[in-house]
Amino acid sequence: MSLLLRGGRVIDPASGVDAVADVLLEQGRVARVGPGPEPAAARVIEAQGCWVLPGLVDLHVHLREPGQEHKEDIASGTRAAVAGGFTSVCCMPNTKPVNDTRAVTELIVRRAREVGLARVYPVGAISRGLQGEALCEYAELKEAGIVAVSDDGRCVMDCGLMRRALEYAATFDLPVLQHCEDHQLACGGAMHEGRVSTRTGLTAQPAQAESIIVARDLELAELTGARYHAQHLSTAGALRHVREAKARGLAVSCEVAPHHFALSDEACAGYDSNAKVNPPLRSAEHVRAVREALADGTVDAIATDHAPHAVVDKEVEFGRAAYGISGLETCLPLALELWRDRVVPLSRLVALLTYLPARLLGLPAGTLTLGAAADVTVVDPELCWTVDPARFVSRGHNTPFAGRAMRGAARYTIVGGEVVFARG
Repeated sequence: MSLLLRGGRVIDPASGVDAVADVLLEQGRVARVGPGPEPAAARVIEAQGCWVLPGLVDLHVHLREPGQEHKEDIASGTRAAVAGGFTSVCCMPNTKPVNDTRAVTELIVRRAREVGLARVYPVGAISRGLQGEALCEYAELKEAGIVAVSDDGRCVMDCGLMRRALEYAATFDLPVLQHCEDHQLACGGAMHEGRVSTRTGLTAQPAQAESIIVARDLELAELTGARYHAQHLSTAGALRHVREAKARGLAVSCEVAPHHFALSDEACAGYDSNAKVNPPLRSAEHVRAVREALADGTVDAIATDHAPHAVVDKEVEFGRAAYGISGLETCLPLALELWRDRVVPLSRLVALLTYLPARLLGLPAGTLTLGAAADVTVVDPELCWTVDPARFVSRGHNTPFAGRAMRGAARYTIVGGEVVFARG
């Protein structure tokens, strides 16, 4: 059956469209954007007052399957994704077992196909077991379905291994995604080193633990000519390094997470373990730097770093709690605050959530051009709601945004021309 989205504001930065128009979806593809006859058998969704966007794309989620299904699995994680408006998600390899073999990649691909909600693109490990000692077999991992490699959660500390990873990945046109953290300098710190950590007495890590690794890796990217992507950057120094590298023409990119532009380390002052994340929430000057980098084009994507945890992982002392925030269901309204605060224009904000991240990893997503996959998010920008973790679709209820008033949410999420989420 055809699906007609009628009368919404269509915003597709990839094709330069921003106009009130109808969107016709047929046989899993975008058949028309604009006026035309209505197919007799079409289902119609009235989209007046809403935005019709390409399906949102998230480069950085933790779906926890296999091995940690008590925290999240592919079914619950992709339900959370479509509830948040995301039609494509890239899942990190720090599962149990680690996604460092063909068998694990194929399991993830198969389970995602069986669930049939958001499209899931696995990211393979850089090193076997995420140990930073020996490279994985990138050729067989790519053949099984990975779109990039990363040891997310652990930084590749060995410079020689990182160089070989960049060279090997470039052979197969795979971007290398790095969790930027000097482990010796970070020293397991539970939060950002600064006035708040001094006041609270919590162990802390300096901003330089992130920026030093970014500086090192950019040198290696220049040496190898490989595609390098810095994950969830949070510091002024790291973003300055990326900005300068781009000015020199290096093939580098970076992402930021909503909690790093929506919260500061003051959220940790009350010892709420839901605010414990890695990289940690930073001080106000770093938050400003993240927002400036979003505005000036340094940042290439907004990614959730969705990291769901069970209650037992978070309801402990701050220092012992697991790192991570469940982010898929709060990302969109937090991102809209950037537009409302005039940090970025709406077209750039939509691009940061759609075609820019898709382009980074070569995903067939992020646009409503004729013939593109019929992945669409219909957003009500004025829908007001309050964050209640108990109502999250994700199994992870760990969020520092509980009780926060939000404005904007996905009304409908459509994947392959099928409505997979309808609010209410």
